[in-house]
Amino acid sequence: MVGVVLDVISAELEWLHARIAGRFVRSEPRARVREYVSGLVAGLERKNGWTLAEQAGEVGPDGMQRLLRRADWDVGGVRDDVRDYVIERLGAPDGVLIVDETGFIKKGTRSAGVQRQYSGTAGRTENCQIGTFLAYASSAGHALIDRELYLPRSWTDDRDRCRAAGVPDEVGFATKPQQAQAMIDRAVRAGVPFAWVTGDEAYGQVPYLRDWLEQRDVAYVLATKRNDPLTTASGHEHRADELTATISPHSWRRLSVGAGGHGPRLYDWARIPLDTDWPPGRGRWLLARRSISNPNDIAYYVTYGPRRTRLLDLAWTAGSRWHVEECFQQAKNDTGLDHYQARSWRAWYAHTTLSMLALAWLAASKTLATQTNPAPATQT
Repeated sequence: MVGVVLDVISAELEWLHARIAGRFVRSEPRARVREYVSGLVAGLERKNGWTLAEQAGEVGPDGMQRLLRRADWDVGGVRDDVRDYVIERLGAPDGVLIVDETGFIKKGTRSAGVQRQYSGTAGRTENCQIGTFLAYASSAGHALIDRELYLPRSWTDDRDRCRAAGVPDEVGFATKPQQAQAMIDRAVRAGVPFAWVTGDEAYGQVPYLRDWLEQRDVAYVLATKRNDPLTTASGHEHRADELTATISPHSWRRLSVGAGGHGPRLYDWARIPLDTDWPPGRGRWLLARRSISNPNDIAYYVTYGPRRTRLLDLAWTAGSRWHVEECFQQAKNDTGLDHYQARSWRAWYAHTTLSMLALAWLAASKTLATQTNPAPATQT
């Protein structure tokens, strides 16, 4: 049975490679990309041009580096192929889109977008690049489906520096929420099936992003901070923590939002309706998550969605945000997301897209392996 599963997984890679083949003008990069993706999942300690070339039996890294920097292939088209592949294998009507960013520690000043900036990955200010990502999660699995490299104003205000790193002249400054908005828009236009969008405080505290989602009737559960001013049904503004303090003790419900490393992730949850200027059939709420062991530890979320949404639905969506962290961890550990040595704008997008493709293949293969080797039936 193990051999059957391995054959299915190998065949899946061949099928995926054939799927993206039309994005490559020449046969050489078309063949090399398969070796590149295979190397990304090969368990190498480091996954850079040299080690990937050695894994592929090449004498030097020039071919792998050329694949990222100059080879004639449609990087954006492969990104779309990755997204469509993930949806075919993992898509579901109740799927969740998750926005988040991750940092890539770098040396020097020439890598596109690099500067000393806060990295949530490191938990401190570091010399790094920041990538904004869109993940997709459903009961079948999760994977990354879109990405944007964040360029600080110090870069976009210096066009000579941008040109030296290969940044196109038409690329201007965009905040991370604006990048998230662009990626969500691409997903909506592509017909990606999903029920909710979620993200952390960096996105939840941005009114223009929330307004943009509501204008398109996209339901969301976005984390916010305790001092976020929110308008209530009375028309007055109150801080999130002030509103939460008015929740009666019997309104809190203990709910599990999935399995954690030490068992079910149990919290107490409650919600408060916000302003009543709702579109037909829609509602807005402040959602609160309280620690069982420390009732003073409360997380806050602003939410918008169908009027009949259950508290459990909101809590489960909030909890699903952690799938993007799992994507980052697996992509960095297993598909070389942060192992690249490329400095240029194009090379970052090329490597990141191929790492996402490898991650999607692993996620789909896990689902296929489960289908090929089902768990034994429970005896009664």
